[in-house]
Amino acid sequence: MTSHEAARPMSYTEVGAGGRPLMLVHGFTGGRTDFADHVDPLAASGWHVVAPDLRGHGETGGPRDTSAYTVAAFVADVLALADDLGWERFVLLGHSMGGIVAQQFVLDHPERLDALVLMDTVHGPLHVATTELLEIGGAFAISDGMAALADLFDAGGPNALETDAYKRVRADRPDIIAQQRANMVGAVPEMFAACSMMLKTEPDRLERLRAVAVPTMVIVGELDGPFVDDSRRMADAIAGAELATIVDAGHSPQWEQPDAWFAALSGFLQRLA
Repeated sequence: MTSHEAARPMSYTEVGAGGRPLMLVHGFTGGRTDFADHVDPLAASGWHVVAPDLRGHGETGGPRDTSAYTVAAFVADVLALADDLGWERFVLLGHSMGGIVAQQFVLDHPERLDALVLMDTVHGPLHVATTELLEIGGAFAISDGMAALADLFDAGGPNALETDAYKRVRADRPDIIAQQRANMVGAVPEMFAACSMMLKTEPDRLERLRAVAVPTMVIVGELDGPFVDDSRRMADAIAGAELATIVDAGHSPQWEQPDAWFAALSGFLQRLA
């Protein structure tokens, strides 16, 4: 496994060079480490896996300017990274906010994708908090910093994504919980403020997704309440799309039910061949 930092505009993990290109794009306040358990097995099955830190996240970092964080900017970054890697075509997986980026990418650049995987994401606005609460959280991130915001989240108790499946991760994988906190603390505050509002105000893409013609899999944890219905609708809208519902998993099935998640993803990737 190779980690690239300063040499390229986006920091990323790369493993399996020479295989078929596969990019894994994380969600809001996540990072390339979200897929750390799975990049080596994917490479072993013949894939050239790249998992970047999006702008404003991880070691990529980004400007202290909320206007720099839009879906269009994230899409442009993914395209630039693919170009930099010399990938004319590739498979793109997007998780949560990364899934929104992946949807827009396939709509803007369908000729660049061999296949699409949408994982625990939505086709329109995400209604898990009020606009007022999101504005307060964004302002607090900018004024007090991401570490203080992470402390508030830790003290705040259960939230919409805190399923029983995720509670097991808390108990069994303290390394994952520590890395998630590190990812949040390391995020750019202006990114947090901009993207928390973006998730609330994004236009609905469902009708546009009906035009998607690349092979598509939609993956969702069965306990991931805010995302299950959207996932089903996307799978219905995209011709030939496969829907994989991961039993007893929530918003992060790659951790909560890793074997079932990997079986669903790798089975889809094998069928592409």
